[in-house]
Amino acid sequence: MSARILLTDDDLRLTGLVGDYLRQAGFFVETAPTLQSAREALGRRDAAYDALVLDLMLPDGDGLELCRELRAEARHRHLPILMLTARGEPMDRVVGLELGADDYLPKPFEPRELLARLRAVLRRSVAAPAPDDGDVLRFGRLDIDLGARVARVDGRERDLTGYQFQLLVVLARHAGRVMSRDQIMDALKGHALEAFDRSIDVHISRIRAAIEDDPKNPRRILTVRGTGYVFARKQDADPA
Repeated sequence: MSARILLTDDDLRLTGLVGDYLRQAGFFVETAPTLQSAREALGRRDAAYDALVLDLMLPDGDGLELCRELRAEARHRHLPILMLTARGEPMDRVVGLELGADDYLPKPFEPRELLARLRAVLRRSVAAPAPDDGDVLRFGRLDIDLGARVARVDGRERDLTGYQFQLLVVLARHAGRVMSRDQIMDALKGHALEAFDRSIDVHISRIRAAIEDDPKNPRRILTVRGTGYVFARKQDADPA
C-alpha cells in the first residue's frame, strides 16, 4: 500500500514538481498551500497520513506552530514530520527539531534528496523494536514499553515523538556501551549525518527533558565528550 504524504507549501510550482516526483516513486500525495488547509486535511476523520512534509514559512503563519500543535495531540504525536526551510540559520532548524520535527531539508533541494529523507523517516516510523523482556525494558524508575511505544517514569507516561522513542530504545538496548552519532544513526536506519548536523543532539536534549529529573545534570543518558552518548545501565540509585 502506498504511503500517504501531506505536502504543505505555498509554492505551487514546487508542490507540483515535487508532488509528481513523489507520485512517480509510488507515494500518494495531497497538497496544502496554507496552515489552515493543512489543519483541515489533518483534521478529517478519514485522514491517515504516513508523513507530513512541512514548509516553515507559510502565508498564514509559521510551520513551527503547526508542528507544535501536532506534537501536543495524541492522534498526531508520532506522525513523521520532515521540515522544509529556506532559512539559512542553523538555529531555525534546531528549533524545529526541538518542537518535534523528525528531520529537515533546506531549500533549494534536489527531489532525490527529499525522497531519500522521506523514506528514512518512514522507515524509522514503522521499524518496531523486537519484543523482549515482556515488551518492557526497565531501568530503575524508567520503563520503556515497546508494545505501547511509550516511556514512563514512576508510572507516568512521558511525552516523546515516535523518532525520539526509537532513539531512546536504541540507547537502552546498548546500555553501558558508548555509541557515536554515526552508530546511532546506523541503528536507526537513517540517512548519513551531514557535517555539523545537530539533529541527534537536539533529539537527545528533548529525551532528557522528558525522562530526566534534572535535564541539565542527566543520570540516564550521559554525554561522552568527543565520542557520543551512553545510556546508564544501573539507575537504581535514582532518588525516589
